[in-house]
Amino acid sequence: MNTQCKQIRMALAIVMIALGCTSSTAQEQRTPEGTSNPAASIESLNIPGGDAALPPLSDSAIDVNSPFRQVLWHRGLALRLVNTTRYAQNTLQAPVPADQQVYVGQHPFQGEVINPILTWDLRQLGLRHAQFDVSGAWQWVSWEPAGPKAFGLWTLYLYKEFGHDRVEVKTGYDSNDIEFVGMQVGGSTAGGVQGVYAVLPYEVGMAFFPLTAPQLNLKLNAPGRTYLKLGFQRSLDAEGGPATEARNHTGVRFDPKGDKLLSIGEAGFRRPATSSERAIWFRAGYLHNTTRYLNFASGRYEPGNHVAFALIDDQLTRSGVEHHPERGIYIGASAMTAASDFNAYDRYYEARLYKLGPFTSRPLDVASLVSTYTGFSKSLTDSLVANGASVWRNSASATGSYNFHLAPGNYLSVGLSYVHGPAVKPKADDALTFAAVYSVFF
Repeated sequence: MNTQCKQIRMALAIVMIALGCTSSTAQEQRTPEGTSNPAASIESLNIPGGDAALPPLSDSAIDVNSPFRQVLWHRGLALRLVNTTRYAQNTLQAPVPADQQVYVGQHPFQGEVINPILTWDLRQLGLRHAQFDVSGAWQWVSWEPAGPKAFGLWTLYLYKEFGHDRVEVKTGYDSNDIEFVGMQVGGSTAGGVQGVYAVLPYEVGMAFFPLTAPQLNLKLNAPGRTYLKLGFQRSLDAEGGPATEARNHTGVRFDPKGDKLLSIGEAGFRRPATSSERAIWFRAGYLHNTTRYLNFASGRYEPGNHVAFALIDDQLTRSGVEHHPERGIYIGASAMTAASDFNAYDRYYEARLYKLGPFTSRPLDVASLVSTYTGFSKSLTDSLVANGASVWRNSASATGSYNFHLAPGNYLSVGLSYVHGPAVKPKADDALTFAAVYSVFF
């Protein structure tokens, strides 16, 4: 058994003991009978502590005041289910046969996700500012490289705040794609095709939905809205998502052979919108993996894969200053770089412009324009060319999308993306891809 996994096990055990021993005589939340707004209290059962969040429980296909929600809330529980359907297709060329596609949409692509989530605030155990979360995931995709197809555990963790919310600890099984970096437009998982994002953190082994991994995350909230986040995660398989799923179907294996320690650090400044201030969020960080990856230059498997990132989102205008100051126009940018010898995609730059509440009559919609540039590894492309393959050296895209809030908990996101260099190899023609994502949050 390797040293890194022993260290992860020990850290998880220590934190779980600490969570179990930290108690209080009362939960600092009012019961439904003791508040005029049940939604304000039940929102504490949403997923906490991440760089992105699910829509609030008050925005659900099941009414927050329903007997179902209130009976569970009396016991400190919330049961949610997320159902997402995806479709994508290139509109410039005729579809290629399914076994010849090299990018999403080159052949019509479909995907489906079902994700049940149970959260418990642990008030019956006398814990304050705590949560237990367990969830599963079923994912089907028509093209495995865009998946993987999966059915198993997604989350199983304990979350606890200490020191008047100055310290947040989350430990157990989780996906770090909503915990770090913050690539979702508007900070919500309901963004659909607006979430144009880099794959660089996932190349380096960071867990992403629907894949899970044991981890310990620590967030320190400093004065002045600055914060520091540290994460220690067992890496995903170096060969990527499909290989991870093939080796660990249920997601519960703690220590698949060869998967070692991924360390994540993120520092940032995050100020939410208020009636007197506009929102701004800057974050930057670094991921380092001790798992052995194939070095394209040497042909050997070696440790040391890494990625660095920096992102910023700034609110330019506010549309509803008094009651909804978060609405308005935002501008954002992302920059990421990864080890070229280990990763097919080694650079990513993004510029985005989006508006929360683009129309008075549609205050919960989101419109966005996103432009990206992705660099492909020179070590990899040189070796492919030497073997006679045709390659792109980089890719650029421009995406316009609109996310409709159709009804409580119902979102339809549609977008059109022009992509120059849609795959590393072979050198496929440019694509104009239509994509649609329909999500229901129960």
